[in-house]
Amino acid sequence: MEIKKFTSYDQIDSELEILKLEKEISHQRLVLTFQKTKEALKPKHIVNSFIGSFKSGFTGSYSQIINIVIPFVVKWYINKKRGR
Repeated sequence: MEIKKFTSYDQIDSELEILKLEKEISHQRLVLTFQKTKEALKPKHIVNSFIGSFKSGFTGSYSQIINIVIPFVVKWYINKKRGR
């Protein structure tokens, strides 16, 4: 990092404001990445992506039926594991 020379307090304040905004942007990017990862690891999305890779081979109503049934099967399985 280069050494900056400031001639006034206004320059220092504006540089601090820029650094503060850059820090906030980095933090928000990290939060967004974490949320996307958390969402991608949900069982429904894992199953849908697994089925989605095979879905291109199916045509017509069969893929629609699978898309309707998958959330019910996942919910049933999760409830079964929880003992409900």
